[in-house]
Amino acid sequence: MVDVSIVIPMKNEALNVGPVVGDIIATCDGLTAFEVIVVDDGSTDDTADQVRAMGDPRVRLLQHDRSGGQSAAVHSGVIAAKGRIICTLDGDGQNPPSELPKLFQPLLADTTGQLGLVAGQRVRRQDTTSKLWASRLANTLRAQILKDGTRDTGCGLKGFRRDAFLALPYFDHMHRYLPALFKRDGWQVELADVSHRERAAGASHYTNFHRAMVGFFDLMGVAWLIRRRKKAQPLRQTDG
Repeated sequence: MVDVSIVIPMKNEALNVGPVVGDIIATCDGLTAFEVIVVDDGSTDDTADQVRAMGDPRVRLLQHDRSGGQSAAVHSGVIAAKGRIICTLDGDGQNPPSELPKLFQPLLADTTGQLGLVAGQRVRRQDTTSKLWASRLANTLRAQILKDGTRDTGCGLKGFRRDAFLALPYFDHMHRYLPALFKRDGWQVELADVSHRERAAGASHYTNFHRAMVGFFDLMGVAWLIRRRKKAQPLRQTDG
């Protein structure tokens, strides 16, 4: 039995696999029944070999035959997951695994059936000045248009119900808009402040220009999805 599935998208993160997965196991061991799903998104290094070498039955490996991006990797991991609760974090090691209980414990404890997402918000981010300013600008614009109530929707640390996530419309880069998408479907969203740390190894796969180009069109698409959401829901079926 698995309660929580922790999904990690990775591309060319061979140097980070061991430390990240090791920290996850150390954090979650004894707290809940969990599994770790590493999704190798078309790596050209030995990321997959590093996962296989762990030999831990709680650690699973999925591989894309080509790079599909972070949202595609998360989506593949969620589909394969055995847990009803999913947690995600970035594979570069900047999201401390020690923050994971802040995400899955509220979802496991929820008795209302209304909590769909617990979204991390980074504090004291350890990024370059240019990346911080670009992120601040993007978050400000997004918040004004979507009114999703979060200051940091790009944080990789998130916990959510598997069934609710799979009911969302899928598109590339959707992982950056989960608070707005969950609210669109009527789910309660909670926010949790989480720490952040410098990348220990490897290099970022994104540039500010790339984020800006795709971000504008994604933002307009999500705004359209919210405006066109299904407002009426069927009443509970009654016999007779």
